[in-house]
Amino acid sequence: MDTKQEQQMRSGRLVPLILNLAIPAVIAQLINVLYNIVDRMYIGHIPEIGAQALTGLGVTFPIIMIVSAFSSFAGAGGAPLASIELGRGNREGAEKILGNAVTMLLFFSVVLTLFFQITKRPLLYLFGASDNTIEYACQYLSIYLMGTIFVQLTLGLNMFITSQGRAKIAMLSVLIGAVTNIVLDPIFIFVCNMGVRGAALATILSQALSTLWVLRFLTGPQTAIRIRLENLIPSRRIVLRVAALGISPFIMQATESLITIVFNSGLQFYGGDLYVGSMTVMQSVMQLVVVPVQGFTQGCQPIISFNYGAGQNDRVRSTYRIVILTTLIITSVCTLLVICFPGFFGGMFSDNPELIALVERCMPIYMFGMFIFGLQMGCQSAFMGLGQAKISLFLALLRKVILLVPLAIILPRFFGVIGIYYAEPVADILSAVTAGTLFLINIPKILKKRPNQV
Repeated sequence: MDTKQEQQMRSGRLVPLILNLAIPAVIAQLINVLYNIVDRMYIGHIPEIGAQALTGLGVTFPIIMIVSAFSSFAGAGGAPLASIELGRGNREGAEKILGNAVTMLLFFSVVLTLFFQITKRPLLYLFGASDNTIEYACQYLSIYLMGTIFVQLTLGLNMFITSQGRAKIAMLSVLIGAVTNIVLDPIFIFVCNMGVRGAALATILSQALSTLWVLRFLTGPQTAIRIRLENLIPSRRIVLRVAALGISPFIMQATESLITIVFNSGLQFYGGDLYVGSMTVMQSVMQLVVVPVQGFTQGCQPIISFNYGAGQNDRVRSTYRIVILTTLIITSVCTLLVICFPGFFGGMFSDNPELIALVERCMPIYMFGMFIFGLQMGCQSAFMGLGQAKISLFLALLRKVILLVPLAIILPRFFGVIGIYYAEPVADILSAVTAGTLFLINIPKILKKRPNQV
């Protein structure tokens, strides 16, 4: 980070600084979600087979989310720590964290590619595929997994660009890939008649371009922390610190896979392929609500981390207050729109009238808890920025593992298939209230402590 950027992080006016960092991050996250959203839109409108192909793509979500989760394990675990070190002026320590994160991402790429290529078919059946949809799922995943290394490096290392306060550069890395994906999708799917294979190929080629951009920046003259060969040698102490903080965002993403498995299996048992397809649509719409908020919180995290490392607690307090209030407003407004116009959002992904009708009936129930869920996202982001691994881990486990999975299994026994849709808002509301309570109790204690140095 150059001197001007350090001064801005340390003493610049907060609202302009937050907007400068958060807006590009929000745009980047929205663009990033287009990778899969655009795939679903095109696939859902393939003549004759669109609904089945869309359902097949939906059952690949658990594996795709696990691949992305490992990028967060290294990226979201390492980037706040690197930002804290920059706040201290310890550039060498920040670069060691970056180098170790690169090594972790490369290791994950190899292991994940081999494991899922070998086990994909039985796993996809376990995740809710049927004989009608399994081939579409396998076709997509076989090609997608060949680009695992690009997913890992792009998503994981882009967080280190944001942690330097270079949100616009991070946004461009995502924009390059997304625009390429949007252009290539219809060419491969319809013109080349590759179907779901074409969607997967467009995705991995797009991610490859983004990876080249990220690596070019992090090895070039403009970056504050650079990838250096000597820092790629793993340090047990640094890897454990990255893992301790990264386990929370990892669980937040990986448990999305667990939830999708439980949801799809229950929907297949109680309802059938049409209900699995409806969940594919609703989870896509939920991403459109959640992802911009994640972008906003990720854009603000470096301000919290840098100033916590610099010992400027008043600036930390002002930042997290703005973050929490903003996340609540965004989730409330977006949720209201989705609840009022469910048919419009269903029609974005399919022209099947039965599927759209089911989405219209169930989406207002499924999305209701998002009204308050911005509270948890804001609080958890602040905990991550402050390096609070244990609390972040608990909150990640609370919503997904402790609440949502058991509710999705228990409620349909009393309410039938609709009970699976009830599980989401109940878990969202309970976990948001818990997060807010824990934040009020713990934040004064956290700000009295000083973070450990690398």
